Amino acid sequence: MKLDDLSPPRGAKRVPKRLGRGTGSGLGKTAGRGTKGQKSRSGGGTPPWFEGGQMPLQRRVPKRGFTNIFKKHYAVVNLRDLERFPPDSEIGPEAFLKSGLVKKLRAGIKLLAKGTLTRPLTIRVHFASASAVRGVEAAGGRVELI
Repeated sequence: MKLDDLSPPRGAKRVPKRLGRGTGSGLGKTAGRGTKGQKSRSGGGTPPWFEGGQMPLQRRVPKRGFTNIFKKHYAVVNLRDLERFPPDSEIGPEAFLKSGLVKKLRAGIKLLAKGTLTRPLTIRVHFASASAVRGVEAAGGRVELI
C-alpha cells in the first residue's frame, strides 16, 4: 500500500447542504428555517438555560452560605505517601513537586497522618498535624517546619 492509494471509506465524505441557492434547489428562499419567528432570524434562538420565560432555576433556588475569598488551600501529603522515598533521606517541597505527590505548592504543604510510616525520614513542610509528627518520630525520623 502506498500513500497515494489511501482514501476515506465510502460514505465518510458527504457534500454539505447548500442553503439559500434558489428555489429549484429545494433549500432556497427561507433556507430550511420555515417562515418567521425567532429561530428563523440571523442570530436568533434561545440559550440552553432559557426556560420559556418561567422563573429560571438559578433564581428560584435560595442563596445559601458564604464563600471566603481569603481561604487558604494547602497541598496535602499523608504519611502513607512518604513510603516511596528511600530511608534516611531529606524531603522538602522540591522533592514533593519532583515526585508528583504535589502538583502546586498553593499556600504551603501540610503533612497529615493518614497511613503509617515505617522508615526514618527528615521531612521539611510548612505545616504538620500533631499526630503526623508523632508518626514520623515513631519511625525514627523528624519533621522540620519551614
